[in-house]
Amino acid sequence: MTTGASSQSLWQRVTAPLSSGPTAYAFLAFYVLICSFLLLTNPRTELSTDIVFVLFMLSMLVAYRARVATWFKVVLGVIALGIVLPYFGTLNPFYIDVATQAGIFTALALGLNVVVGFAGLLDLGYVAFFAVGAYAWGIFSTTQISNINPAWGPVDPVMFYPFLIIGLILGLITGVLLGLPVLRLRGDYLAIVTLGFGEVIRVVANNLDRPINITNGSQGIRDIERPPLVLVDLVRNLGVVADDNRLYQLFFYYLVLIIVLLTVIVVARLKNSRIGRAWEAIREDEVAAVAQGIPRVRMKLLAFAIGASFAGVMGVVFASKQLFINPPTFDLLRSINILAMVILGGMGSIPGAMLGAIIVTMLDLQILPRLASVLREAQAAGAPIPRQFDPTQYQRLFFGLLLVIMMIFRPEGLWPDERRREEQHEVEITDEELEADKLTKPTGAETGR
Repeated sequence: MTTGASSQSLWQRVTAPLSSGPTAYAFLAFYVLICSFLLLTNPRTELSTDIVFVLFMLSMLVAYRARVATWFKVVLGVIALGIVLPYFGTLNPFYIDVATQAGIFTALALGLNVVVGFAGLLDLGYVAFFAVGAYAWGIFSTTQISNINPAWGPVDPVMFYPFLIIGLILGLITGVLLGLPVLRLRGDYLAIVTLGFGEVIRVVANNLDRPINITNGSQGIRDIERPPLVLVDLVRNLGVVADDNRLYQLFFYYLVLIIVLLTVIVVARLKNSRIGRAWEAIREDEVAAVAQGIPRVRMKLLAFAIGASFAGVMGVVFASKQLFINPPTFDLLRSINILAMVILGGMGSIPGAMLGAIIVTMLDLQILPRLASVLREAQAAGAPIPRQFDPTQYQRLFFGLLLVIMMIFRPEGLWPDERRREEQHEVEITDEELEADKLTKPTGAETGR
């Protein structure tokens, strides 16, 4: 069994001075300042702006990891995410929408990380909880509710805020219902059952339009209600944003940002609690954990319930933001994407799940479509690219290749949990460490006594 690293890698030697001490403060301030300047001076939608935008989004994770004062991290976060990014979104609404989508999937990845990363329960039907929250608000906020009972009508839009709590409760209940039948299952068997559960929810949503039209079937639910905005007149009078669509973009951005911050706090507290240590014990060796007195049933159900509750809340937000939902929105590929975020970032790692969510969302919505556009332009300009090659159709291929390369060279993830980093890599032991280890071990005579 290995103990500690004897030497640092080149990357660690370069980044160590930038992550602590006075140089960390200067580096983080300079990093955020330069990215903010480049974004605000070039708000056009192009590849260079995409790259700067990704670096800007990752700046908060760099600050999260750095060994600097908490007040400095809070100030950087308020400036970057609370002021610079929303203002940049008024110049180019596309990027604020991408940031909101990244926030939604960050919360989903953190929720799935509780189930997969902390408790070691492979869940391939996680999107089902997302669908439950989305359909709950979609049904009750539109005339779809009248198809169930003509005497009922849509709820008032202000009910969106209580529905965030209702979505959390519905997700929690659905998570418990999924957890009950799979308590004795592990590994591949658990993955197959959860995959089937996700498909069941999608098929039910697709066919629950008769004999009572509850979900409107494959046609989906349209014209989903948005919540009333707070302080709208004040914002309009200040002249910051006059368009209602821009106002709603900023509203959902700030709402998702608040939910993500609360999610990070809750997940971090859980990880460092007795519950988190119990999940870790079950993940490492379930038999040993039960032998030590850890309540397996309660801990597994709690993991499913807590992970699903985050998805239920975000389902309500997603439905209100998109204004339209249908069963293909919640297919298996969506669950696989969220799982890829957790694995890519690092299972069991909170910043890793956030990093994976940001990268995968940016690749799907921004970077790969932009690269495809650049390749098409180069193809039209006479570049030696075969005419039969359509870059748009190969976006998922590029994404898959990136995942394969990632798993070959860094199987523990981009930002792994410390325990998984030690499990995945052999760590050398120096002669000094060996000598110190010998000195601390009792001799044979001592053990005999």
